[in-house]
Order: sequence, then C-alpha cells, then structure tokens
Amino acid sequence: MALFTFGCLGLAHATPANMTLTGDAAPPIGHYEFCKENPKECAYAGGDAGPVILTDERWKTILKINYTVNTTIKPMTDMELYGVEEKWAIPTTAGDCEDYALLKRKELIEAGFSVSDLLMTVVLQPNGEGHAVLTVRTDRGDFILDNMRNKVKLWSDTEYTFLKRQSADDPARWVKIQDGRAVAVGSLK
Repeated sequence: MALFTFGCLGLAHATPANMTLTGDAAPPIGHYEFCKENPKECAYAGGDAGPVILTDERWKTILKINYTVNTTIKPMTDMELYGVEEKWAIPTTAGDCEDYALLKRKELIEAGFSVSDLLMTVVLQPNGEGHAVLTVRTDRGDFILDNMRNKVKLWSDTEYTFLKRQSADDPARWVKIQDGRAVAVGSLK
C-alpha cells in the first residue's frame, strides 16, 4: 500500500476529489465519428457501476498503463497521420492526445476496469488550446491519465480547465463539468 499512500497523502483539497457534473453536453465531433466507426466502443454497457475501489494493485495497473502508452506511442497530429484536422482512433504506433486516451481506456478495460469508470474528457490547457485526457473514476477521486506527463494526478491537481467528459451511465453520452477552480481564479482578476 506504500506506493498508493505516497501518491495520495495530500487529498485534503479545497476542491472536491470528484468532478461536479452539471448536465448534458454535446459530444466532440471526433468522438461522435469514432462511435459511428466503432459502435462497440460506445455501446451502452448497463449503466454506472459506481467508482472503482482503488486498491494498490489497481493503482499499479493505472500507473503502468499510463507510462507504457506514453512511452510507446509516438506523438503525431491527425493531419500528419490521416490528412484531416480531427480523427479519434485507437493507435498502434502514433497518435495525438485523444488517441493516447483511447488506448489507455482500451487497455484498462482489458485489465478489468469498468467502462463506466474510464471516461474520455475534454479540457483546456493553460494556453487556451483544447486537449483530451482519460479520467479514471475511483473511490479516492477522479484521476487523470495524460499523454503529456507520466504522473497520474487528481483532476483538481492539474493545470487544466475541465469542460466535459463521457457520461458514466452511457459511453455515447457526454456531460458538462463544473470546474470550480476556474471560477475562483476568475474572481481574482
């Protein structure tokens, strides 16, 4: 348990460990097209199984998959790979942010995680650019798997502004995220 405890000792945050959701959102066009091309990836899986119980073994699996995908997939844009601005795909050798997240999702499902706990998520980087990450819902909070770093962090410990993510009830639906941190930062201006 030492590995997990070390990574999560400072969980006393002003922001919640789990994201606050505020209603339905339109799916990103890339996800919509991905679902049309890969209907099994977005099929209704029986609803929300509730957050995964985060054991030491599951934590190690999350860390291993995040690191392995980050270090084996070569970063390339959709324009370089497919000749289009936006295409979501599960990569084999190269991809962009959402492709990394889709591969991590696939590998975590294969490792026994529930679809309802592995949620594609759209965020804004501090520079205002859009980015996609994978949220893993756990009983210890919502953790972010990101292709731009090997460290897995609680969503509230990242520098991103969270916009929307897949619904835990149905992988084809998306929900808005209320990122309370953005409101607090905005009030300081």
